[in-house]
Amino acid sequence: MRIGIFFGGPAREREISYAGGKTAYENMDKSLFTPVLVFVDSLGNFILTDESTLYHAGIRAFYPGPAFKEGGFEVYIESLQQQLSQIELEELMHGIGTPIQPQDFKKYFDFAFIILHGPDCEDGAIQGLMEWHKMPYMGPGLLGSAVSIDKILQNEQIARANGQQKKMKVLRWEEWNGANIHQKFEEAKAAVGLPIVVKAPHQGSSIGVAIVKDDNVDAFAKAVNQCFFSLEIRADDWKSWSTVEQHAFAQRIGNLDESIGYPVMIQETGETIYHPVELLEKLDSFLLHSPCASLLSVNAEDQILMEEFMNGQEFSCGVVQDDDGTVIALPPTEIAKMDENQTFDFKTKYKLNVTRKFIPVRTELENNQKIQYNIALVFEKLGMNAVARIDGFLTPDGRVLLHDPNTLPGMSPTSLIFKQMAEIGLDVTHAITYLIRQSLRERIRTGKDTLHLRKLLATLDTNIEHRLSELTLQPVEFEATTEAYIEARRTFSQLSASGKVKPVAVLKVSESEKYELPVGLLFKDTIEDVLEMVSQPVHPLIEETREKAKNITRRFVG
Repeated sequence: MRIGIFFGGPAREREISYAGGKTAYENMDKSLFTPVLVFVDSLGNFILTDESTLYHAGIRAFYPGPAFKEGGFEVYIESLQQQLSQIELEELMHGIGTPIQPQDFKKYFDFAFIILHGPDCEDGAIQGLMEWHKMPYMGPGLLGSAVSIDKILQNEQIARANGQQKKMKVLRWEEWNGANIHQKFEEAKAAVGLPIVVKAPHQGSSIGVAIVKDDNVDAFAKAVNQCFFSLEIRADDWKSWSTVEQHAFAQRIGNLDESIGYPVMIQETGETIYHPVELLEKLDSFLLHSPCASLLSVNAEDQILMEEFMNGQEFSCGVVQDDDGTVIALPPTEIAKMDENQTFDFKTKYKLNVTRKFIPVRTELENNQKIQYNIALVFEKLGMNAVARIDGFLTPDGRVLLHDPNTLPGMSPTSLIFKQMAEIGLDVTHAITYLIRQSLRERIRTGKDTLHLRKLLATLDTNIEHRLSELTLQPVEFEATTEAYIEARRTFSQLSASGKVKPVAVLKVSESEKYELPVGLLFKDTIEDVLEMVSQPVHPLIEETREKAKNITRRFVG
């Protein structure tokens, strides 16, 4: 099967998607699939590209690339859309590959492996495009995607599904813009108490999340504006900054993991600004005569969600399905912050080593079972299928409170969904094969292009079975050091993705002490975690989950 790997996209999480494209490409089973890379730029163009595109520091390094660093700024393509003619844009796209149209997708691939996040990517938009052009795709379908992108609707539907009670308040932009901030703060405290968790409803990867911990109206205003993707610059501050500081500010606006992103509008004038150089010029001029300038992202949220702060153990739990649609919640992962005052935002999630992961949650078996029950229930009731990851808290009094279903979980090699699938015996290559195969099975249930999809599925199942019958075992031995552990994981993944052998990880503690490792232990954060767990009995919850998932494991691993 030819698999179109869609990565990049228009959303603020595009760099996470970019990294996921590399994971999918490197770990896809080459004996079953031919990967076809499809870079999606932030203007919505689809560009067939090659593997060289994957090995850059980030998207801006190759598209639009160093030639477009006017003023020394790194920008995404949307900052140039006013400068480039259509011919120039076409030339830029041809510089990294071949632009294609959705009606031509079938010429190039048989299945769309979507690694796109956020609005337009995870909300049913691109899923609907695929449905229209009869292209099967990875992940939950239209309904599950549409419901699960909206954190406000999620809360309401989760409460209907499992009866959970959680204080929340919605604040609309027209209620906030120009309002009495002190009054809005008092209303928020009355509704949800302190601390207040403020969220942008349609963002993921903890972008647009802020916590107001203290009874401080300025902190509240900053958090709310952050989640509306609004920013105020005071003239006094601007004039006090050096040229270097002003330049850094203009660049920071375009860094999607820490600011509101271009294009922006100056609210006082209604002007839309696309490029950092233009922003510097406009602010210099405007702030000469005005006390402040209010910037608002063109892709601002129209309303935000405020929730009560949850005390308890934070967890994330993946969900998969058996061939017949039976829902199986994977062993949940506890996310323990090393510093309790640290907010689990984008930077801590992806850039800093400030958390530890424990599978399952460090609590009684019954509580872990309760988490799995609620996860599976919500997965079904919200109309999801194939795969999802749902987050939540286990409170000190034993309540399970869920939020933020992710229908297209992040896909770095050590992402939580891969860690959890490893606990039932699937490495990253097997997990990707599962995602393709089960998503294809779920597309058949929609009753569209049914006979073609059944034929595609039957061929894939035959090839999977044939592949398993031909594999020979190949040990991957490594010593108990950090360097050896990292290298062993890399070798193991490469061998598995080749589709030619079945790698077996062997830990060598000494000449007389060796252990054949289950796949789950290859996904621990450190070699110290492996050494700690290698001689321990398997947790009862993991044994239970493996039993429930044995048909899945047998199908993809043998």
